[in-house]
Amino acid sequence: MPVDRDVRKTLSYRWLIFAILALAYFFVYFHRLSLSVVADALVREFDTSASVMGLLGSVYFYCYACMQLPAGLMADSLGPRKTVTFFLLIAAVGSLIFGLAQSISMAFVGRILVGFGVSMVFIPTMKILSQWFRVREFAIMAGLLNAVGGIGVMAATWVLALITARFDWRIAFEIIGCATFVLVALVWLLVRDRPEDKGWPSLAEIDHKDLEVVTETKIIGIWEGMRRVVTTGHFWPVALWFFLDCGIFFGFGALWGGPYLMDVYGLSRGEAGSVLSMIAWGMIFGSPLLGYVSEKILHSRKKVIISCTTLLTAEMLLLALFPALIPTKALYLVFFIFSFSASAIVVIGFTTTKELFPVAIAGTSVGTVNLFPFLGGAVFMPLLGRILDAYPKIGSHYDPQAYSLMLYLLCGAAGLALLCSLLMKETCRHPA
Repeated sequence: MPVDRDVRKTLSYRWLIFAILALAYFFVYFHRLSLSVVADALVREFDTSASVMGLLGSVYFYCYACMQLPAGLMADSLGPRKTVTFFLLIAAVGSLIFGLAQSISMAFVGRILVGFGVSMVFIPTMKILSQWFRVREFAIMAGLLNAVGGIGVMAATWVLALITARFDWRIAFEIIGCATFVLVALVWLLVRDRPEDKGWPSLAEIDHKDLEVVTETKIIGIWEGMRRVVTTGHFWPVALWFFLDCGIFFGFGALWGGPYLMDVYGLSRGEAGSVLSMIAWGMIFGSPLLGYVSEKILHSRKKVIISCTTLLTAEMLLLALFPALIPTKALYLVFFIFSFSASAIVVIGFTTTKELFPVAIAGTSVGTVNLFPFLGGAVFMPLLGRILDAYPKIGSHYDPQAYSLMLYLLCGAAGLALLCSLLMKETCRHPA
């Protein structure tokens, strides 16, 4: 009886852990896409240029990218709970500084601290999920986690647009900073790395030493894990796909999508935020759906990635050919499909990476590949800003021809991402 009670505790408590870590991931996505709505307000308030604003947006991604390998190593060695707690504290301080900034330099300081802080949430969370959920549950759980990130996108687009229209953009960042301090306490007090840390049976014991779980106990050294990741040939098509796919998503969806809608289509800030909120809905519905389709219907990671990347390429071509001719109502569908094919799909990319390697180096493998999405964002954001600055402004708006050139570049990047997806290895285990 006591054993059965402990089993029930393990299988129920993991959902509390997931809820807390998912809330932390909500904040990660809020910070990631929030500048898309307030970019023009920041340009005016700090009297700066699109290039500087692109750098402000990209500095988050530089910080995030350079911390992904340390995040994986710390998750596999120090432990994910300690890692998340300490760095969320840094993110909370950074959010407050950004909201209170009176100069562009202080805004950079806050953005850098936020970038470093939230960089240590995703990889440790994936590590914890690998200990509390089974291999066959992982793709679906990763999809649910990304769906919560989609709610963060909604807060960063639609909700933030409403707040800035009525009050001030600073209020949102100050509220998020204070809420993050509360979340730090919840992570430290309630989250545990493994069921064994609570004195409960592991999934291996619950499943009676199922082979898929037993493999998690094999210890692989930090440097050996790194070597195995970077010397595996099938790792690199996934990594390059992440760089291109997420470069497109972050560069357009997280920063310049809002100005594009306002400058090219003449939408108000609130209307642009409403259209951009479809990015959130694409993630909320698409992430768990793609996880389910990959795991339960197609029994394939590669087919799902190829299909979504093909869809992304076609949509970028459509936007490039008709940059200002799409009906306003149709823009909602355009941005939903954009999110579905460029953002929701990343859960399958991370699942593929995890399945290329033993679970013992889950943190190291996912952390290493997670360098590339944010390197993509760090490169694409300022690059697209430079394209916009290369054309003279029309009043306070960027030239539609600049946006057209930007979209052709994004279309080419999507085509290269499609090529990478064709070179990937299928990692899904077919059901017996």
